[in-house]
Amino acid sequence: MAETVKVDIPHKLTRETAKARITEGFGRIRSEATGGMLKFEDQWTGDHLDFRAKMMGQSIVGRLDILDDHVHVELDLPGFLAAIAGKLTGKIQKEGQVLLENKTTVA
Repeated sequence: MAETVKVDIPHKLTRETAKARITEGFGRIRSEATGGMLKFEDQWTGDHLDFRAKMMGQSIVGRLDILDDHVHVELDLPGFLAAIAGKLTGKIQKEGQVLLENKTTVA
């Protein structure tokens, strides 16, 4: 049975910086998809992102909103992937925190 997974990832960035890092992260996903096995589509509307990934006959549909202090992600998982929703949630949380960590340096 399909399942919707929701993840909130805190950040201390401006919305613009968070959006740039997320765009970069999705760009890496697209460039690492080899052999056409992964089809990835995304569309930004302001600070809202709609995306869809298809692989081996399975589709994941997602939405992402950049807010002042966190990023809210929702993924609609097909039954095949819903069984591992907990693992996916943990991975999204971990990777998202790495992507959005404040990387300012003090000279």
